Amino acid sequence: MGLGVAGNATRGGERTERRRNSVASGWKERDETMSVLSEEYCQAGASMSPVEEAVTARAPAVSSIRSEYRTAMPRWKRIMDVMGALFAAILLTPLMVCVAALIKVVSPGPVLYRQTRIGFRGRPFTCWKFRSMHVDNDASEHAAYVKDLIQSSDAPMVKLDMGRDPRLIPLGRLFRATAIDELPQLLCVLRGDMSLIGPRPCIPYEYEAYSEHHRRRLDAIPGLTGLWQVSGKNHTTFEEMVELDIEYSERKTIWLDLVILMMTPKTIFIQLKDIITSR
Repeated sequence: MGLGVAGNATRGGERTERRRNSVASGWKERDETMSVLSEEYCQAGASMSPVEEAVTARAPAVSSIRSEYRTAMPRWKRIMDVMGALFAAILLTPLMVCVAALIKVVSPGPVLYRQTRIGFRGRPFTCWKFRSMHVDNDASEHAAYVKDLIQSSDAPMVKLDMGRDPRLIPLGRLFRATAIDELPQLLCVLRGDMSLIGPRPCIPYEYEAYSEHHRRRLDAIPGLTGLWQVSGKNHTTFEEMVELDIEYSERKTIWLDLVILMMTPKTIFIQLKDIITSR
């Protein structure tokens, strides 16, 4: 019996050894095959697939953008944006419901207007506003007007709709003068595409007309209100707007943001007064 057990143990050990040798041989063959394929692949001048190249090329860019975004949106600013936007959304919900109902009554079409805007470092995002113009209006006149403002050195940035603009729906001028039409942009603030304080986000055809210097105004996260808005706005030139926005991006602090927020109601009142006196 002892001899039988010993014989079984010997045969078991031999089988284990054969399995080990087989596995080792398999790994060796695989390594040799992969080595040959790798050499052939390199000798043939093969490269990464387009998808792999795109991912590899994009990775540093994404990392860089995230780092730049954190610099442009420090933690104190993000906390203030989220808290301020939530508080404003809750407080102004009854007003927004009334505005939506008025738009439905005075003009056929959707209540909200969706538009692509250019934000931080030239990145496009979807911007929402209460619709203050008729549906399917022609934007070519506005595009030409904006380009003229950019090319002019001393023309004030008076809005095209300061006069009797036929594109506007009833109450549209009031919505725009009081910035009521921009209240849905609180959603953009919560999403992080915008901030409470920052440069005005521009339209794609406006961005295309910018020089490299002009594009520096978007080194800050775009905002609902900003240094330019409370420093004269429609009474300033395009170049003055650019310099004010660049100044904000370079020296933004929590105290500057608070000052701009406190000055914004006065700016809205002045805009409303300008529209009333222009009639």
